[in-house]
Amino acid sequence: MAKVAGPLMSLQASGKLGNAVVFSVWKGRPYVRALVRPSNPKSGGQVGVRSMFKFLSQNWAGLTAGNQATWETLAEQNSYSPFNGYMSRNQNRYRDFLSPTMEDPAAEVATPDGIPVIVATAGVRSITVAITPDGTDTNWGFAVFRQITTPVVPSFDNLVGVVLADGVNPVNFVDTPLEPDTYYYMARGFTEDGLWTVNSVEDSAVVA
Repeated sequence: MAKVAGPLMSLQASGKLGNAVVFSVWKGRPYVRALVRPSNPKSGGQVGVRSMFKFLSQNWAGLTAGNQATWETLAEQNSYSPFNGYMSRNQNRYRDFLSPTMEDPAAEVATPDGIPVIVATAGVRSITVAITPDGTDTNWGFAVFRQITTPVVPSFDNLVGVVLADGVNPVNFVDTPLEPDTYYYMARGFTEDGLWTVNSVEDSAVVA
């Protein structure tokens, strides 16, 4: 039920009403919206959006002060924090299947690295995808795509994880929990300024 500090439609209402609408306050601004329940919270699109959200939120603190400062103009225009501007703009970019960027606007001029090499190894209800970069140190991270058919075609609907790059060192993505089946993977890097790099050759593993 809605919690209020005055009449029901007051500016201080919060909570849900009749499993139909939600009242809340964000950054001091009250709002009301329809209560939405995803029909399939584990759909490819939902998993990909959550994976990108997790990557972005975890790696804001690792940006330089100069990187973070580029989000201040967007934040001032929309009356929210630079962090919220960075999250919003990059999630919108991902919904258009563009890679994230450390700075606003995305320069999209970096020279992408070479083809990463991946090795998929099955475990207990899991598969570890080891990603070894190939080329210069320009990757910010790697997006991992999964299908149960081959060939893997990277898309908005089959991204299952995003991991931070570590220079020229290999990094791992653990895909779990998984049901018994054969899973095919492909990785694609992305630069600090918003460009996808070249797709890896795919690899597969079998969860028994």
